[in-house]
This record gives sequence, structure tokens and C-alpha cells, in this order.
Amino acid sequence: MNTDKIYAEQIANEYAPKNATKVKQLKKLDAKAKLPATIFAYTFGIISALVLGVGMCLAMKVIGSGVAAMVVGIVVGVVGIVGCGVNYPIYKKLRANGKAKYGSDIMKLAKEISEEE
Repeated sequence: MNTDKIYAEQIANEYAPKNATKVKQLKKLDAKAKLPATIFAYTFGIISALVLGVGMCLAMKVIGSGVAAMVVGIVVGVVGIVGCGVNYPIYKKLRANGKAKYGSDIMKLAKEISEEE
């Protein structure tokens, strides 16, 4: 077993031009359709959860003191809860928009792939 030959082939494969297959193109289109909705959902969900946490801290008087802090905390917490609650419906809508935008290209490419075999 010649390890130098194997090593040389591995390095050559790294620098060889990559042929984009139709399956790879299909995966890229699928990711392109879904990625914006996923990024939005994670970002909006994290922000909503943090807003909810700040509201809970204010309501329980961990941050601030007095009745005003508690009232503000309840309002901020409700805003965070609403944000968490609407996150999934917004995600579904954005994902459906992405699928509609790239759906015809994905279907056309999938049909080409299935007809080749």
C-alpha cells in the first residue's frame, strides 16, 4: 500500500474542478427556498424569548422595584409571549412563499432527474 500515492490523490481531488450535478443543484435550490424562513424563525424566536425573559425579570422585581416595574414587566412579558406565539405561523408563511418562489424550478429539475434514470 503506497501511502504517498493515496495522499497525492487526496490533494489532487481537492483541487480538481467539481462538477455540479443536478442532485446538488436540487439540494441548493431546496436550501435556498427554506433558509430565509429558518433564519427569521430562529432570530425572531430568540428575540421574543429574551423580551419575555426581561418582562419576567421586571414583573418579579429582579430588575427594578415598585409597582411600575411590575406593570411594565407584565406588558413586556405579554409582548414576548405574543412574539413567541406568532413565530411559527410567520415561519410557515415565509416557508410557503419560498416554496412558491422556487417551486417551479425545483419541480422542473426533479422531473429532469427522475426522467434520466
